[in-house]
Amino acid sequence: MLLLSTSSLKWYWIHRICNLVKKSNYDWLDLYMDLNEYDLWDMDYLKEIKDSFWVNILSITASWEWLNKTKVNSILDIAKILGVQVVTFSPPHITDKDTTWFTKYLQEVKNDFDFNIAVKNVESKYIFFIIPKYKNMPLIETKKITWYASLDIANIDNNSSIDIIKAVNMLGSSLKNIYLSDKKADKYWLLPWKERSWISNLPIESFLMQLKSNSYNWFITIKVDPQELWVWNEELILKNLEKVKNYYNKYYLNFK
Repeated sequence: MLLLSTSSLKWYWIHRICNLVKKSNYDWLDLYMDLNEYDLWDMDYLKEIKDSFWVNILSITASWEWLNKTKVNSILDIAKILGVQVVTFSPPHITDKDTTWFTKYLQEVKNDFDFNIAVKNVESKYIFFIIPKYKNMPLIETKKITWYASLDIANIDNNSSIDIIKAVNMLGSSLKNIYLSDKKADKYWLLPWKERSWISNLPIESFLMQLKSNSYNWFITIKVDPQELWVWNEELILKNLEKVKNYYNKYYLNFK
């Protein structure tokens, strides 16, 4: 099931994003909860937008610093109102003082809802070259918090012994959402289909075909840098989204 992350169009209001998604023949959204996008925290408004455009918001992603129990509860309430199937959190940032929302609270409430609560892998970045940007969370550990995991393939370290195909095998049936993009060196969240003058770091075609062969049937979410979609031009946005969907159809949906 192919979703589009609202972070891929983050410079637009949610109303415009839903309009573009509908025009592009995408039926499902992953809602990225940005602290600075105040309309995303209005449950009545979100439900009105969802019903107006007949766009299904099936997933919510919350991945930023200074998360706390109050914000977590707000996100879970929004998820319940919208009828999503997966809510994904990231491990706490190294500067977060209170991490009990992650280490304790998510485990306490993980069975209280009709949707799955998952934990996403984070990028391997360091502060002052030695301090991990996020609390230490090896890939295999992500599924142990709530027993469900999401995988951002751009965050897989190319220098580690784990590639994107091994990562999926490690997470197994706990995997509920895969954030799909390409990357090269220090360039992240690139369009996966785009023809470039360099070779991708990620074997995405093989990866998608392997997913289909393994009968993976949860979410694949397109999460790219808005500049990759040419967000300043609606015609190019729609063309790029169509090409991404054709790419997905070729290597995953229609692969036999």
